Amino acid sequence: MNKITALNVFRRVVEMGTFRAAADDLRLSQAAVSKNINELEAFLGIALINRTTRRLSVTESGMAYYGQICAVLDSLEAADQSIMAASFTPRGRLRIGMPMSYGLIRLNPLVCEFQHRYPEIGIEVILSDAYMDLVDQGLDVVIRGAGTLEDSTLRAKPLCEVPRVLCAAPDYLKEAGQPAHPADLKAHNCLRYSLSSSPNKWFFTRDAESVAVELPPASFCANNGIALKQAAVQGLGVILVPDEFVSNDLSDGTLVRLLPDWQPDPHALFAVYPFHKEQSHNVRLFIEFLVKAFQLR
Repeated sequence: MNKITALNVFRRVVEMGTFRAAADDLRLSQAAVSKNINELEAFLGIALINRTTRRLSVTESGMAYYGQICAVLDSLEAADQSIMAASFTPRGRLRIGMPMSYGLIRLNPLVCEFQHRYPEIGIEVILSDAYMDLVDQGLDVVIRGAGTLEDSTLRAKPLCEVPRVLCAAPDYLKEAGQPAHPADLKAHNCLRYSLSSSPNKWFFTRDAESVAVELPPASFCANNGIALKQAAVQGLGVILVPDEFVSNDLSDGTLVRLLPDWQPDPHALFAVYPFHKEQSHNVRLFIEFLVKAFQLR
């Protein structure tokens, strides 16, 4: 038995939840994964994983062992990465998750710049507006609005605030009129981002005044910001989206900014990663790169 290989296999089985997923992630056969687990359990003289025909579960001893070996494996990786850093040639792989629209417009160009800088780090980008489970999907880091991290195994590094803008098409405003106060939005067709943490309530501030607007039912909802922009351009209603989605449309008059004296609440953007990746030099390198990129913005 190769002890390091067996420990890495056990770790990925715990994190991925199935032998098949761990095998795919490690580029091994399921038989090889099973063999490593069996040999590790035989060496320790204790069951780490209970298997049935339908599912597997990690034993109490297995979870305790998992926590201890993660620290050991991360220390080994940190040692490897420190040598790589000293030689100025970071290597390895990064699997990065990010939202679809903001990812394409803002984040993926930064990822491309990062790979230009560190060409020996292989990168896989997963774009999705749906919630991504870092452990289940084998991701090293996800860029998202973190909110409250209910999972204690995750860590979050703040990157920036994403300013948003309220706007609509001139044709829509010709029919519906322009709102003069956030409360006037109750009489408008406010197009909704369905994956928002508060899709039916928008928040605005002006000086010391804050307003929360309970929105009426919308005729159009989408789980993608670009789809919302397209609907607004077609005159379907009012949208509240990151300003980078609509900067060109506002410049050429395709869309009109509304309530310019009021500030919509910005969305904070975070880099979220599993706690056991804290010692990963590549993860730290990528997050530090993003932090500096957004500071220069």
